Order: sequence, then structure tokens, then C-alpha cells
Amino acid sequence: MISLAVVVLVVALVVAAVVGLYNRLVRLRNGSENAWSDIDVQLKRRHDLVPNLVETVKGYAQHEQKTLNEVVEARGRAQQAATPGERAQAEGNLSRVLGHLFALAEAYPDLKANENFLGLQRELSGIEESIQNARRYYNAIVRDLNTATETFPSNIVASTFGFDKKEYFELDSEAERSTPAVSFAN
Repeated sequence: MISLAVVVLVVALVVAAVVGLYNRLVRLRNGSENAWSDIDVQLKRRHDLVPNLVETVKGYAQHEQKTLNEVVEARGRAQQAATPGERAQAEGNLSRVLGHLFALAEAYPDLKANENFLGLQRELSGIEESIQNARRYYNAIVRDLNTATETFPSNIVASTFGFDKKEYFELDSEAERSTPAVSFAN
């Protein structure tokens, strides 16, 4: 009789542990998806701002069409990227060409003084900071999820119920990790 009670207690503890681990994995997976959604919102804000920047610069730098086209193409590639790795690469490229766009302002004093351009530049800077914060949060959640899917005993629960590691949202080069440099010095 005592052995049956012990077996029932052990089975109940194992079931409780599995349920606890499963629920933790679900929370981490949902947290990572929510964090990715936050990144997506910030990137959409950034993508929505780019056409306004391009149009503002067009009025002052009409013969700089190559740079303007590069910005538009980079924005399109960034919007079409699917995975975090592809997205990071495309966003890094967009940051690089936006840096070139802002460098054009140096050659056009009227553009540097344009309130629309300055407002768009400030808004982009704020969005870049929000993207960085969202990316940091996403990567922290992904780190926790990946750790849980790889460590014992949660790795057993993860593999049983199909929880997979997620990809980090990382930029490829140090230059892509920073906000595009913009200088309005004469």
C-alpha cells in the first residue's frame, strides 16, 4: 500500500515538473514572438519614414538620384526579409545607405537648415534607439528560450513538444550596430 502511494506521488511530481517546464517554454516562446513583433513595429516606423526623407532630400539634391535609389531599394529589401538573420542583414544595409543619404546634407546648406529634414532626422534617431532597445529585449528572451531548450531536463520537454531554438537578431558588422552618423557642421 505504501509503495502505491509513493509511486503515485512520484508520478504526480514528474507530471507537475513536466507541466511547469512546458508552461515556462510556452511563456518564453510567446515572449520571443511578442518581442519580435515589437521589433517589427519599430522597423515599420523606420520604413514609413524613409520615403519622407527621400522626398525631402530630392528637392535639394536632384542630381543625387543614385543614392536616393539605393535608399529606396534597401528599404524594399528590408521589408521583404523574412528571418531575423535576413532582416538584420537588410536593416544593416538600410542603415548604411541612410548614412550616405545624411552625408548628402553636408553638400546642401539649404537642406541642412530645412525644418522637415531636421524633424525627420530627429524622428529617425528616436526610432533607431527604439529598434536597439527592442532588439536587445528580443535577444534576451531568445537567449532564455534557447537556454531552456538546450538544458536538462527542459530540453526533454522541449524536444517532446516541438520547441525549437530561435535565431538572434544580430547585425553583421560594427558599423551597422550604430545609428547612422549625421553631422550638420559647416
